[in-house]
Order: sequence, then C-alpha cells, then structure tokens
Amino acid sequence: MSGLQEIGYKVEMDDFGSGYSSLNVLKDLPFDFIKLDMRFFSGGMTGRGGAIINAVVQMARWLHTPVIAEGVETEPQADFMESIGCSYIQGYLYSKPVPEEEFRGKLETSASEPVAPAIELPEEMDAGKFWDPSSMETLIFNSYVGGAAIISLRQGRIEILRVNRKYSKEIGLVMSDQEILRLDALGTLDTDNRRVYLDALRRASETGEEQSCETWRTICSKCCGSDRICVRSFIRELGRAGDQTFYYVMVQNITAEKKSYDELLRSEKRYHYAAEHDSSFAWEYDIRTHEMRPCSRCIRELGLPAVIRDYPEPVIKSRLFQPDFADEYREWHRKLAEGVPYLEDVMLLTDNRIPFRVAYTNEFDEAGRPLRAYGSATPVSTGEKKD
Repeated sequence: MSGLQEIGYKVEMDDFGSGYSSLNVLKDLPFDFIKLDMRFFSGGMTGRGGAIINAVVQMARWLHTPVIAEGVETEPQADFMESIGCSYIQGYLYSKPVPEEEFRGKLETSASEPVAPAIELPEEMDAGKFWDPSSMETLIFNSYVGGAAIISLRQGRIEILRVNRKYSKEIGLVMSDQEILRLDALGTLDTDNRRVYLDALRRASETGEEQSCETWRTICSKCCGSDRICVRSFIRELGRAGDQTFYYVMVQNITAEKKSYDELLRSEKRYHYAAEHDSSFAWEYDIRTHEMRPCSRCIRELGLPAVIRDYPEPVIKSRLFQPDFADEYREWHRKLAEGVPYLEDVMLLTDNRIPFRVAYTNEFDEAGRPLRAYGSATPVSTGEKKD
C-alpha cells in the first residue's frame, strides 16, 4: 500500500462496516479514503443508524481521512451526509453506471443540489431523529429559514457536528461545509464572548429551555479572509452521551444591525455631549417598556430621576409639560408606538411656560418595529412661542 501511495495512487477501504473492513484494519493500514458500506442505507435508515454514520464521519475527520458514501438514492440521505461533513457522495440519486462519453457529458452539465421543501417548525423535537435523514426533524433542519447547526460540548471544547446549507450563507462568508465543520468554534471568540456563549449553553442545559445570546466572532475563510461578525444564537439542548452534551443552535448574523446601533449610539453620545454645553435637554424613551432615561443635565437642573417609568405621565403630573400640552404629548407617544419616524413642535415647559422646540426621532429594529425614540428640547426665541 505504501508503495502504491508513493507513486501517486490513492488507496480506499471499501464497504467499511462489513467483512474485513473493520476498525482494527483501519488502525493498522494507511488508507487515503473510507468508503461506507451501502447497506447502511438499504431499506431506509433509523435514528440509530444515522448516529453510527455520524460517529464514523467524525472519527474519519479526526484521522484526516475523507469519507465516500455509496449507494445514496434519496435527497434526504444526500443532505444528511453533506451536513455531517461527508466529502464525497455517490449513488443512483445522481446517476446509474453509464458509458464513458455519457459520464463526461454529465460532468460538464450536472449541478445537483437537493433542497427539501420548507415546512413549519413543530414545538417539540425528538433529538434522536436528527440523525435520521428521512425524519421530520432532519427535513426541518435542512429547510428552516435560518442557519442551523448541531454542536457538542465536551470537557470545555465545542465541536460542530452538523450544519445546514443556510448556515454559511447566514454567517456571510463563502465557506464549504467542510471548512465550517473544521472550525475551532471557541477559537473564533475572545475571552468575554466565549464566556457569554458557554453561559448560554449552561443555561440551556439547566433550564431545558431555549436560550439566546449575542457574540462577536472572528472567522477566517480561504476565499474571504478574516472578518469580525456578530451572531445571535438560539440554543436548545438535544441530549447527552457520557460526558458529551449535544445542542441545536440556530444563528442570525446581526453584524449590520449592531454596527448601525453602535453608530447611532455614538451619534447620540455626541449629541448629548453637545447638549451639555448649550441650553438643550435630551432623553431616551423605550417604546416597549415606557421608560425614559434623561441626560445628566435633565437630572441636574430639572431634578429628574435616572429612570422615569410609565412615561410621559410623571412629567405631565409634575407640570414639566403644561396641562394644555398634555394631550398632544400623550398622542406623540402613541404615534411613536405606531411607527411615526419623526415628531416636532414648540411647547411651553415648566410653570414659567418657557417655549422649547421639542422633537423625537424614532429608532426601529431589524424587523421594522419601533424600538426606542430619542427626544430633545431646545429653547426657542420669543417669536416662535406657541400660543
């Protein structure tokens, strides 16, 4: 075998799992490829068979030995083998044996990439069925709207076991399933983000419920180089085997959202800093919780607390906003909740009825829902005074 390899041949162990193709032989001989026995697929495949297949592919990855799956006849089988990191797939799904010329023609024109139809996600999943390529769980995994992965945690180390096709698209880098499966998942995280991610895994195990977290990661691909992205992960424990814990993870790339928010935050900080050095007041209003957070000048000069709940009622009751403007100001907050992007008017504030130009700018989340509004009040000249 070594002599054949020295002159350029690749040596394959055929029909792994049957006859002489055993782990003992694999241990002693330097094979270049492992070819799975097609009988693994005959008559359908149960969750137990899928788990064995996944273990074989994992083992081969540790040995740096590619796996060939033969006898693949259905799209779910092909999707399953691809998702767990099988590099090569052959079978009647793609073609029966054909003459050489027809084979060459197929190589030039074939672009097969089976895609399962979209289906709704049920509330409960059977963890074992994730290893069955014909199961509802696998179809969900392959057709779910977002990117998804199955990972394992063992002795503080995370290994990516399986990904669907949408995973790499969601991450935003051109990476093959093989590259993703070889990633050092924790190695993409710095110390703080690693702690956040591991804590989410711990909470998912302790509560048995879905947990979420947001982490910044540095990912490298051969095509795109290095990029820093922010990923929102939704994590649920699937089960345990010995000292290994398995998790189902759905991911969303929220880099653009975070960068947009950070830029907005920097702009607001610059505005608040400028407001501290003129006669303006500024505040932030959370549309969902009805909480208002005033700037330090509001706190210092108007005596406002750091957080005002059930806003705007407390400032109307204190007559900071005068009674004749109370209904208009309440209506503003209803409009903000409905998604009005900008509001502005001149109002008389405090018992001294000083005219201020009051304005609100609305901020929206990635789904277009109103999230928070930024308010300001700037003194105006007497000529602008509201009657």
